[in-house]
Amino acid sequence: MEKIYVTPLSNRYASKEMNEVWSADSKYGTWRKLWVALAETEKELGIDITDEQIEEMKNHINDIDYDVVKEREKECRHDVMAHVYEFGTKCPNAKGIIHLGATSCFVTDNSDVILMNEALEIIKKKLVLVINNLKNFAMDNRKATCLGYTHFQPAQLTTVGKRATLWIQDLIEDLEELEFVQSHMKLLGCKGTTGTQESFMKLFKDEEKVKQIDGKIAEKMGFNKVFAVSGQTYTRKLDSRVLNVLSSIAQSSSKFANDMRLLQHEKELEEPFEKGQIGSSAMAYKRNPMRSERINSLSRHVMVLANDPSFTAATQWLERTLDDSANKRICIPEAFLAVDSILILYANISSGILVYNNVIKRNLMQELPFMGTEEILMKAVLKGGDRQDLHERIRVYSMEAAREVKEFGRPNDLVDRIAQDSSFGFSKEEILDILNPDNLCGRAPSQVEDFIKEEVNPILDKYGYIINGINVDVNV
Repeated sequence: MEKIYVTPLSNRYASKEMNEVWSADSKYGTWRKLWVALAETEKELGIDITDEQIEEMKNHINDIDYDVVKEREKECRHDVMAHVYEFGTKCPNAKGIIHLGATSCFVTDNSDVILMNEALEIIKKKLVLVINNLKNFAMDNRKATCLGYTHFQPAQLTTVGKRATLWIQDLIEDLEELEFVQSHMKLLGCKGTTGTQESFMKLFKDEEKVKQIDGKIAEKMGFNKVFAVSGQTYTRKLDSRVLNVLSSIAQSSSKFANDMRLLQHEKELEEPFEKGQIGSSAMAYKRNPMRSERINSLSRHVMVLANDPSFTAATQWLERTLDDSANKRICIPEAFLAVDSILILYANISSGILVYNNVIKRNLMQELPFMGTEEILMKAVLKGGDRQDLHERIRVYSMEAAREVKEFGRPNDLVDRIAQDSSFGFSKEEILDILNPDNLCGRAPSQVEDFIKEEVNPILDKYGYIINGINVDVNV
């Protein structure tokens, strides 16, 4: 296998299995499998091709001399024809029928679809693994009351587990989109120079036979769908659709990573930190959220890469232009390698998130009097109080208490202020009872349980073979 990796995604971040999908051996080996499928199909439909020729081709699918290819491409300036030539040197008896009737896009386009489908399967496995990790985390922490935030300002209470369901839900949306795209993956088939199959009409002189070519080749390559019409290439909207899925996964992952970074700053949650891990070369005490930061960094790259195929799809001229080729070679493998890297990191973090319940409680208690003002107001109104008047009193007391905390660093005395106002009719003990955190997070615990039962478990049951059989290196 050619192992000339010039991107950190290959030798630093992505998995071996994803690198293998986009390796030279995988790509050009798939070309040769397609040439075999074409020869078999042509033989089945009446072309004079022997079993010996086909067997000779099969015996040399993985026998590629890249030096010969490189030298030949320097002469002919055409990668496909360089590989046809090299394949012919290994298969002298089949040399005359290799690539018969086809154009370059027969191997390049069909291979791209096949490799993207294989890569999507790897992404799907890791996506399911992360969902399973987060499910366990959400259930374990469904009752762990914590501050909720809007605008990153303290808002009503929620639970650690409920927050995790938001991360899971985004990934489920991504998984559903991936499943849809994968179920609609289509091969180009063998359409010829402008998509009319003219060369095969000349070769077979029988339209009914020509109409069978696409289906037969697709079946041999493990597909059941072929684009009904095309120019020389399949519509580049397929590439755009695939990278949009990858971008969507990157968006979800980046949202999670941002949340982790914010909560690690608050010292409430923390990504795993190994015994010998160094957080900073200068500040030995630091425990930086470096994996979450790497997710953000890689996700940004994927979201930008997703623009490439959208521009390509929009600017293809008539039946074919070549301005897609170099771009496709770069952005599609890069996007898959990056998302693979992201999900390895996500799986690692989600399998060992550290929860600091005492810090969570401390942060909550500092804000609790403010969090419970709505509950106090409602109960006071039910006792006969004037809502408008009480609302204004709470507003004034809240501003005064906040000033004491922010300007002077004093404890939050909002409870004392409300207890001393007879308009509310509550003692301090009664107010503190109202402010029990476990009574102020709504349906959060049961929402977690319902969501896991109704939305998450059916997905994990469907992909149980992945959960039970997956082997992902998450030690990053």
